[in-house]
Formats: sequence, structure tokens, C-alpha cells
Amino acid sequence: MAEDVAQEVLRLLVEKYAHVTELTELVPLSLQIARFHMMSAGRTSFRRGEHNQAQVDVLPLPDPATNPEDLAVRKQNVARLKAALATLGERCRDLMRYKLEGKSFPEIQRIFQTPSINTIYTWDFRCRKQLLEKLGGSWLQSSREAAT
Repeated sequence: MAEDVAQEVLRLLVEKYAHVTELTELVPLSLQIARFHMMSAGRTSFRRGEHNQAQVDVLPLPDPATNPEDLAVRKQNVARLKAALATLGERCRDLMRYKLEGKSFPEIQRIFQTPSINTIYTWDFRCRKQLLEKLGGSWLQSSREAAT
């Protein structure tokens, strides 16, 4: 920032104050320009909220990798989901499999050969409700529940 201020002072002295040639006048003028420029930079920094920002180098960054606790909870949730899916009827398991394969409801309707798509919507609702009941009313098991 000091280099920027010095360059700005020199630029102004050359462009706007070329007529000032005496050293006794140039030094106070350059110091006054530097003071005004630094005050302006301070007001701008305050207005933008830069005066109270923390340095990025000082802040601890979170590790993007999953931690062991989250990984264990995820494995337990997958195991719970697999066990609950195995207890569902064949139609529900097939419906869930087709949905996981990315098939749309009209495609699933053609596979099951049902006359109405609303039948597929109803089956899907009932299957998800049954699955949620088998999971104990919650899709995910929290880390606190997993610990107990």
C-alpha cells in the first residue's frame, strides 16, 4: 500500500503540480497529498468492511475429506436402508430399484403395465411410507443414536 501511495503522490505532483518547483514547497505538498490519499483509502476500507476482516492465512480451513465419524454414520445408514429394503414386498423393491436406476414414472408405468400413472404414484407413496416405518420413522440415524 505504501508503494501505491508513493506512486499516486508522484503522479499528482507531475500532472497537477508541475508548476511547483521549490523543494520547500514540494515536500509539504507531497506529505499533504499522501495524508489525504491514506485517509481516503482508510474511509474506503471502512466503508467496504475491510478493516475488521481476518487474514485468510490465519483462519483454519476445514478438511474437505469426510471424517471417520461421518463415514461410520453413513455406513450404518446404508446398512439400515439395505436391511429395511430387504423386508419390503417385491413390487416395492422393484419400484425402488427402478427409481434408483433413474427411470421416470411414465417409464415405470410401462414396465409394470399399469393403465394409470396415478397407480405408480400411489405405490411409490405407500412403499416410501412402509420403508420409513421400517427405518423407525427417520431416514437418517444421527451420530448420537449410532453411538448408543
